[in-house]
Amino acid sequence: MQRTDLSAMSRLSADIDLLAEGKATGFVRVPHSVHRSAYGWIPIPIVRIKNGEGPSVLMQAGNHGDEWEGQIGLGNLIRALQPKDIKGRLVILPSANFPAAMEGRRTSPIDEGNLNRSFPGDAEGTITQQIAYFIEHSLLPGFDYSFDFHSGGSSLTYIPSALAARSEDPAQMKKVIGMLKAFGAPVSYIADAPIGGGGKTFTSASARQGVISMGTELGGGGLVTPGSLKVAEDGMRRVLAHIGLLQGPVPAPTQTRLTEIGGDDYYVYATDSGLFEPLVDLGAEVKKGQPAARIHFHHTPWREPEVVPFKRDGLVLCKRVPARCERGDCLFHLATDVAG
Repeated sequence: MQRTDLSAMSRLSADIDLLAEGKATGFVRVPHSVHRSAYGWIPIPIVRIKNGEGPSVLMQAGNHGDEWEGQIGLGNLIRALQPKDIKGRLVILPSANFPAAMEGRRTSPIDEGNLNRSFPGDAEGTITQQIAYFIEHSLLPGFDYSFDFHSGGSSLTYIPSALAARSEDPAQMKKVIGMLKAFGAPVSYIADAPIGGGGKTFTSASARQGVISMGTELGGGGLVTPGSLKVAEDGMRRVLAHIGLLQGPVPAPTQTRLTEIGGDDYYVYATDSGLFEPLVDLGAEVKKGQPAARIHFHHTPWREPEVVPFKRDGLVLCKRVPARCERGDCLFHLATDVAG
């Protein structure tokens, strides 16, 4: 793919050459003039590893700052890989929304921006909009593949999963399913559109730039577990080998359960504010109409809890973590096996 260099349109710039051979580490500089630093910039870490011809791959984590598994996994990969280990070009952005990552928050402490709802961005907008603009218009063009490592963050926990958006192109869909199977998470799912994205996610940005993309939901709950990190790190290596970038031995393949998610009936939302009591756990197979949760009203404890049901059959893929909830908070979402 021909690289389209629009970096002059962005106020952000990388202080390393992202096309050169070899390995280099540096920062994407986000100009940020504040009281303590009149001519300062926010340093978003970035790494380039390149060795000759081969696929061009962008891997990122920290799109949401409180999702740790991808950030740790990519940090370990950065330290381990040398140019001799690959054929092609690998660029890694391990903490894409760096201000959010430093605060351990889903959104930026500077502008409350949710990076994964900010694409295609704005070159002259808020800090988060500027980061999104740089990623979509200056960074993504020219890559063959992109990977975006998410987890449930502070408010959700997932069965460690890999995911991708559904494509109308059968050839691209075949490639994406091959990548999901190579990654080998316990569950993989296809979504008709990125959850809540409305075209504003990194997945949508990749699609607009002609880049084949895959993501993950690697656990969450504000924690990192040995199991979820192993899924992340082994999957990263297997999928990089699958697309022809990583050379040499990789972790043994594992089976994934291929599923899909659809519309609103796959989700359970809090119907009132109160305390969330889950009635099932991750991995449960549930039926339409089955009680999913009780909402307790601790401010009026004599009131009977409200029972919230599942709207369809499915596998419990995701569950809310904090007990305190408000009307509209997601409590669960389901997945169903792909037919055939």
